[in-house]
Amino acid sequence: MPLTPHAATERLAAELGRALLARGWRIATAESCTGGLVAGAITDVAGSSEWFERGFVTYSNAAKEEMLGVAPSMLDEHGAVSEAVARAMAEGALARSSADCAVSVTGVAGPGGGTAAKPVGMVCFAWARRGGATSSHTRHLAGNRAAVRAASVATALQGLLDLAQAPSRRG
Repeated sequence: MPLTPHAATERLAAELGRALLARGWRIATAESCTGGLVAGAITDVAGSSEWFERGFVTYSNAAKEEMLGVAPSMLDEHGAVSEAVARAMAEGALARSSADCAVSVTGVAGPGGGTAAKPVGMVCFAWARRGGATSSHTRHLAGNRAAVRAASVATALQGLLDLAQAPSRRG
């Protein structure tokens, strides 16, 4: 029997926790359109206090600037829904925490707010690791607001898991 979306997210968050514990890493989240759902999925896992450092919910541009240090010029040039801003959010979460890695999510969950250039369902993600590179990705997710947000949580968690399971680069 296939897992429900909620059960799949629970399983992914638990797997992420095991991978982070194995590395001794802690994470931070920086969320806009998901409004704290990524942090919520993480803290649904018993014992997550051992690997979850903090979460930032920065729904407004002012919050992105004040809490994460996103430059107003970046928001003006690229808009809040952009990979550039997603990268700045993830890097800001690292700079303002003691976490080892961070994820950010910013997008248009709908049902309104979309444009031709940035339609409903467009969500930008970034994953950053202290001392490492920041990666970003844009997805175009289908469905209503709840479906876009749920898929965004799964994407954010999977990216963190991929980061936590990547081979260490020592040199």
